[in-house]
Amino acid sequence: MNTFTKPELLRNKSRKRLPKAIDDLAVLPVFYKLEGKRVVLVGGSDAAAWKGDLLAASGAKVEVYAEELSPEFETLLVGPRGKQFVVHNRPWANDVFENASIAIADAESDGEAQAFYCAAKAAGVPVNVIDKPAFCEFQFGSIVNRSPAIVSISTNGAAPILGQAIRQRVETLLPRSLKDWALYAQEVRTKVTKALKPGAERRDFWERFSVAAFTTPFNGDESKAYIEKTVLPDAEYKSGKVTLVGAGPGDAGLLTLKAVRALQAADVILFDDLVSDEVLELARREARKMLVGKRGGRTSCKQEDINSVMVRFAKAGRNVVRLKSGDPVIFGRAGEEIAVLEANNIPVSIIPGITSASAMAAQLGVSLTHRDHAQSVRFVTGHSRKGKLPTHIDWRAIADPTASTIFFMGGRTAAEIRSTLLNHGMDGATPVAILSSITREEEKRWIGNLNTLEQGINEVGFNNPVLIGIGNVFENAGVKHSEDAQSSLAE
Repeated sequence: MNTFTKPELLRNKSRKRLPKAIDDLAVLPVFYKLEGKRVVLVGGSDAAAWKGDLLAASGAKVEVYAEELSPEFETLLVGPRGKQFVVHNRPWANDVFENASIAIADAESDGEAQAFYCAAKAAGVPVNVIDKPAFCEFQFGSIVNRSPAIVSISTNGAAPILGQAIRQRVETLLPRSLKDWALYAQEVRTKVTKALKPGAERRDFWERFSVAAFTTPFNGDESKAYIEKTVLPDAEYKSGKVTLVGAGPGDAGLLTLKAVRALQAADVILFDDLVSDEVLELARREARKMLVGKRGGRTSCKQEDINSVMVRFAKAGRNVVRLKSGDPVIFGRAGEEIAVLEANNIPVSIIPGITSASAMAAQLGVSLTHRDHAQSVRFVTGHSRKGKLPTHIDWRAIADPTASTIFFMGGRTAAEIRSTLLNHGMDGATPVAILSSITREEEKRWIGNLNTLEQGINEVGFNNPVLIGIGNVFENAGVKHSEDAQSSLAE
């Protein structure tokens, strides 16, 4: 048993902890510099041409050993990187490996592949035989190129198509302008090192830089001027911003790419009670998340308090995301928040979301502007600031049989909506669709007509967000609803 004196215990406590052990890796991911280095490429096929293009793009001097070249390879040689290739019109031999950094071959048979593999290994040169994992000491992953920012994806040869699918998804998350931001990061690094102290101050700068890289296009000198102002410890260095982001109806799969990027770059997220957990899961783990929900008939945050919190965090230099269900500019009180932010000289931008009305139509399989039924669409709020049906509504226009109308927040005023529309001449047989918790697991729907609207609300309930769709476009929604119900019963 080991014993320690008190000073020894103190010394042990002060030691840095070892990093957490990493899980097993199938391969070691490395990024190898090939600028100006000699590499061997055997074969003149299209597959060899692709590898040659990749090697030349990395700055390598590519020596090709092939008796015949494909048309694609010939095109590569007359391209902008053609000078980096030297073609030897002969088969490879053991002498080709001298001073080579890596060796690659496209071999037709396993025998040829094994011969090349063994010769390269004997010469001490890392080797890859295209599409033959058993004869590869290293592999080429699927690449997302925003050089100098580069992402490489490997499945260790087990599922190349899966690697390509992962690459496609990463491609959508990384804006094209990230390349320019990464190049500028190299340029500004020395200035940052001289101007800012190591630790929190420098880290804060690079966090802000990263936010800009993911949320704004690179506009040359304009972007450089903005970033370099933040290098100096002046007031502007502490200037934050607010982004109003539409979270959509609930299904995280309906979130826009811009919205995902904003969530990944946020310091603070102020989210509504209606925003789903699945959407919040896409946010940056380190972001501070604060519920500021407003729900009818429930204890809620006051709009004035929400405005105050946004201003306070933004003035403290934070990147604030105001996350709203649906689309922030459709019954989301975005106008009030924008006015407050602009009055406080805080930059504000909007990322639209899929409104629940569009999601409702998609769930029911109908078109809100079906040319045979509707020539216009109206979005109407079902309650005023006082919680009652608004008085300043053109009910005669809403009762127009050639229009589709979606009532937001109309659950508690459904009886008044029904009676008012009937009083203004709308046919009681007009189709009506009611959906709550649209696109979520707990989604409920009811299909009927204007005469039975109250019955529908009672069946669906109004504790969760409810949309009421009225108009002839919902005529076929009842058929689809019946088919879906029968299908569910059959299952």
